[in-house]
Amino acid sequence: MNEARKPLRIGILGAARIAPSAIIYPAQATGHKLLAVGARDKVRADQFAKQYQVQKSYGSYQEVLDDPEVDVIYNALHNGAHAPWNIKALAAGKHVLSEKPSACNAAEAKEVAAAVSKSGKIFMEGFHYYYHPVFQRLLAILKSGEIGEVIKVESALLINMPKPGDLRLQFDLAGGSMMDVGCYAIHSQRMISQQVAAGEPSVVKADVNSADGKIDTKLYVQLKYPNGVAALAKGDFESEGMQAPLTITGSKGSIFLPNFVASGMDPRVIVESAGQKRVEHLPSISTYTYQLLAFADAIDLGKAIKTDANDAIAQSALLDAAYLSASLPLRPILKG
Repeated sequence: MNEARKPLRIGILGAARIAPSAIIYPAQATGHKLLAVGARDKVRADQFAKQYQVQKSYGSYQEVLDDPEVDVIYNALHNGAHAPWNIKALAAGKHVLSEKPSACNAAEAKEVAAAVSKSGKIFMEGFHYYYHPVFQRLLAILKSGEIGEVIKVESALLINMPKPGDLRLQFDLAGGSMMDVGCYAIHSQRMISQQVAAGEPSVVKADVNSADGKIDTKLYVQLKYPNGVAALAKGDFESEGMQAPLTITGSKGSIFLPNFVASGMDPRVIVESAGQKRVEHLPSISTYTYQLLAFADAIDLGKAIKTDANDAIAQSALLDAAYLSASLPLRPILKG
C-alpha cells in the first residue's frame, strides 16, 4: 500500500501582489500548506498572513528560510532578488518555485543551476502557462501534423504601463518589458521551436522603445527556428489592457490561443484546418494550479520538470541576445 502524499509546507518570500493568484489560491485548491510569509516590513507580513490564512509571518526573508518546518520556497520578490534568494533557499535545503525570470541574465542563471545541482533539490522557474492543458493541446496538435508544416509563429504579452517608480521600470532591479512580460512570449517560442525544429530559436533583430537607453517599455523580437521558421515575440508595457495572443500558421491551417499566458481565463484552442474552423474548450482551472501540481509531482514522485534550472539558462541566454540585438545593456546582477 502506497503512503499518502504529504502536503507541501510552503514559505513565501515577499508579500507580493502576484502571490494570491500564483501560490495562495493554488495551494488552497490543491491541499498544500501555507506555512509562512516573510516581508521586510513585519506589519505587512502580519497583514498578509491574516488576510490569506498563512500560519506564520516574519519580518525578514531569511527567517522563512531558517524555519525548519518550511520545505518549499515560493520566491515572489522583484526580478533582481530572484537568483540571490533562490540560491540562499537551495543552500538552506529547500525546494524552490521561483517567479520568472529566475535570474537577471544567463551568467546568473548558471549560478542558480550550480546551486540546484549542489543542493539536490527541485527547482522550477514559474512559466506556469506551459503546464496548462491549453498549451499542451497546442503542442499535441502541432505534433499531429494537422496544420501541416509550421510557417510562422507569433506570441505576445502586452499590458498597461506600470506606474512611475514601479520596480518593473527600474534597471538595477532587472526591470523592463521583456523581463516582465516578453519573457513569456520568448519562452513559448522556445517550447514550440523545440517541438517543430528540435532546437532553440535565435534572434534575428529587435525593435525597441527605450527612453533612457536601459529600460525597454516595448521590445519586439524577430526570431528564427533552426529549421528556418520565422517567429515574432512581443513584450509591451504600452498596450491598452492585457493581451496574450499566440498564433501558429501552418501550410494546412492554423492554431490560435486567445490568452496563452493565463489560459484558465480563456481556455479556448481555435483551430482552422482543411477549410474548417473548430473551437476546443479546455479546463478553466488556473495555469498556476497546474504549475503547483507539476511542482509537487516532481518533489513527491520524481517527475521531470520542463522549466528547470537548465531551461532557465537557455531562456536567459535568449533574453540576453534580445537585449544585445536591441543595443540595450544586459540586466545587472544585484549586488549586496
